[in-house]
Amino acid sequence: MKQQIILIHGGNTHKTYEKYLFFLKNQKIDFERYRKAKSDWKKTLGKKLGKKYEVICPDMPNRANAKYAEWKIWFEKFIPHLKSKVVLIGHSLGGIFLAKYLSENKIFRKKIRAVFLVAAPYGSKNSGESLADFVLSRKLNKLSQAEKIFIYHSKDDPVVPFADALKYKKTLPQAKITAFKNRGHFNQANFPELIKEVRKLYG
Repeated sequence: MKQQIILIHGGNTHKTYEKYLFFLKNQKIDFERYRKAKSDWKKTLGKKLGKKYEVICPDMPNRANAKYAEWKIWFEKFIPHLKSKVVLIGHSLGGIFLAKYLSENKIFRKKIRAVFLVAAPYGSKNSGESLADFVLSRKLNKLSQAEKIFIYHSKDDPVVPFADALKYKKTLPQAKITAFKNRGHFNQANFPELIKEVRKLYG
C-alpha cells in the first residue's frame, strides 16, 4: 500500500476585491518562467520519492485571491479518500491553511503521520499581517494530533519573514525547526531535505 502525501500549494490573499484588481494590474510576470514551463519541487515530489509514495496536490480554488472558506470546502472533499498515517505538507499560504484547519477542527478523522510547514506565514488577529481570512484565531495545540511536526524556513525568505517560523516553534514546542540560509521562498527545483525526512518517517 502506497504512503499518501497531501501537498497544499501557496497563494495570494487580498482584503478587498479592489485590492485584488490592483494586484492584477501591477503584478509583474516572469515571462521566461511561463515560456519554459519551469517546474519546482512540488511538481516532481512524487517522482523523486518513488513508487512507494502517492502524492496528491489539489488545485486549491483561486490561488490568486484565496479565501479560507473556499479552500476548506475543497480540502474536505479529499479527506474521505485519505488513508491512515497520511503526511500533510503546506507551502507558504498552504502551510498556514493546514495550521488553521487542524487547529480549528477537533477531529481530522485520519491519523496524521506528520505535518510539514514550509515557509508558512504565521498570521493572527494581532499580527498586523494582511492574510485576509487566513488568520490563526486559536491556539495551535490541536496540531498535536499529528505525530510529528516539521517547520522549514529560510532566513533570506523575501516573502515570509523568518520570524514567523520562530512564532510557530514557540506555539508548537514539539515541532522540529530546520533553518536554511539561502533558499528564499522555497521555489527551487529540488528539495532533498524534505524527501529525506519523508522517507525516514516510513523507514
